[in-house]
Amino acid sequence: MAKAKIKRLYLIPILSKALDVIELLEQQHAPLTLEDVYQKTHISKTSVYRILKTLVHRGYLAQSQNGQYRLVSRPRRLLFGFAVQSAELPFSVAVAHSVTQAAAASGVELLILDNRFDPDVAIQNAEEFVVKRVDLVLEFQVEEAVAPRIAHIFRKADIPLIAIDVPHPNSTYFGVDNFEAGHEVGTMLAQHALSKWKGNVDRVIGVGFKEAGSFVQSRVAGAFDGIRERLPDLPHDRFIQIEGRGMREPSCNAMKEFLKGHQGGQRILVAAATDSSALGVIDAARELGCEQDFAIAGQDCIPEALEEMRSGKSALIGSISHEVETYGPRLIQLGIALLRGNIVPPYNYVRHKAVTHESLSPEPKAPNKP
Repeated sequence: MAKAKIKRLYLIPILSKALDVIELLEQQHAPLTLEDVYQKTHISKTSVYRILKTLVHRGYLAQSQNGQYRLVSRPRRLLFGFAVQSAELPFSVAVAHSVTQAAAASGVELLILDNRFDPDVAIQNAEEFVVKRVDLVLEFQVEEAVAPRIAHIFRKADIPLIAIDVPHPNSTYFGVDNFEAGHEVGTMLAQHALSKWKGNVDRVIGVGFKEAGSFVQSRVAGAFDGIRERLPDLPHDRFIQIEGRGMREPSCNAMKEFLKGHQGGQRILVAAATDSSALGVIDAARELGCEQDFAIAGQDCIPEALEEMRSGKSALIGSISHEVETYGPRLIQLGIALLRGNIVPPYNYVRHKAVTHESLSPEPKAPNKP
């Protein structure tokens, strides 16, 4: 007699268990503790705990202060508007990647628009977010001059705003503590001058980012302070600022213009507001054949900058990592907290750390002698 075929069921065990928990809470019509769910479903306590926490995080359950869980009506997915600074700038691309991944993991839907490094486009995008009725906006645009107008658009529509790296009125700030990060750049440059040049410095140049306003410009102010603390005898007239707009080509052009009267052999420290600007300075120095006179430090740790530092032959001696991979998870959770009515700090700073050739490529330890 032929054996009857066993019908194969394509089931996902953990999903079935999660549905068992939801169905239990539907039947009970009353809040249950973790122990209650464990006793009634006979699912392992560890799995029950994880299932309950996931369902709370995704909005299917609510947890009271006494630890009981109850079923809530399933809301629609949260929709966040995310205005990226520019799809052509490496740091902006890295932030967008981090935010996109975190939103997917948290069940948040994103409407992504590109500000294209243009204030008029940023205003148009803000108006589109209002038309699309987003729940909250993550705004990454660098023109301080239009920040009040953009903030007004969202305030009038009663849409919470999180401003990334450049503060906006009536918003929650998320990003870099610019003065402190700049101060770390200054410390790095001064230490280089002391160890490699015996403290002899002819010029200190800050490559700024005027459009971003005083907040981002304080990266250069912090760097100057960090240098003065360690090289106190440097005259003030040796400190100069030029405008690089945070981008490679404008910074290269500005540095070439500055170097028209440069005399070979002068030692120059450069604190750049961004790595893109730092790379532009290197381009100019190489074109004019004077890279050996420079020590440059930037901000953001973009891939091109890391590659320069790894070579060990570049004037780019370091950069400040803002740990861009943490932007997404923190921004999404900050947005969810705001929409839940939680009190959040007005300024939410990212962690930063100095990165150098040595920290990227540590020297191998010498073998032990027999």
